[in-house]
Parts: sequence; structure tokens; C-alpha cells
Amino acid sequence: QEYQSASGGGSVESGGSLRLSCAVSGSFYSGKCVGWFRQAPGKEREGLATIGVGGGSTYYASAVKGRFTISHDNAENTVYLKMDRLKPEDAAKYACAGQTCWSWVQFLRGDSGAREVGFADGGQGTQVTVSS
Repeated sequence: QEYQSASGGGSVESGGSLRLSCAVSGSFYSGKCVGWFRQAPGKEREGLATIGVGGGSTYYASAVKGRFTISHDNAENTVYLKMDRLKPEDAAKYACAGQTCWSWVQFLRGDSGAREVGFADGGQGTQVTVSS
């Protein structure tokens, strides 16, 4: 895994939107995906969404599908996470990382935990706060 630089967090009211940015570095190649996960205090890291580098294939965790949208700007080498209809339970530190696409899908499906795919520790993250 390779943690990337996440930014764009902040405070919003319930029902609001935010767009997070992930500056992608490193030598990514076919078969690698970049995605987002989050961690709230006292909770396990939770995978949210991933996108294939170059190809653009996306995969979402069922908990956020329909509210969150992941995209990739090839020219800027940036991965975005647009979050709509935010809820207080979405409050967490959000981080992004690169990993094999297979690992990301396993993580998003819940078939593998954060530790198994290399996301147990680290990651700079950006804080999102949602007020009710």
C-alpha cells in the first residue's frame, strides 16, 4: 500500500456536501487502485470507494453507494471523493491510499479487514465533521 496526501475536509451541516482531494504520487500501474477509507474514534477503519488508475473502474462500499462519488482527474493526478447528503455518522478522519484493485475490492466488500490489506496504521487523513 501507499498512503497518499488527502485534503478538503471540514465542517458541514447534516445534508451538506464536501469534496475531498487525494494527490496521487508514486509509480502506479495497471492493476492498482486508489481509494478512500475513514476512521471514527473508537471504530475500525472502513473502506468507502476505489477507482482504477488509468481505467476509471469504480467500486463502492454498500454503506455509501449512491451518496459518495469517486473520480480521477488524470491531468492533475488527483482522486476526488464527492460526498453528498452527509450525516452526523459520516464524521471521521478520511484518508486515501493506493493498493492492488483486488485488495481494495476485498476491503470494500468486508471480506478483508484493514490490517489484511495494509491499511491498519498510518495515513495522514483529513477530518470531516458533520453537525446535526
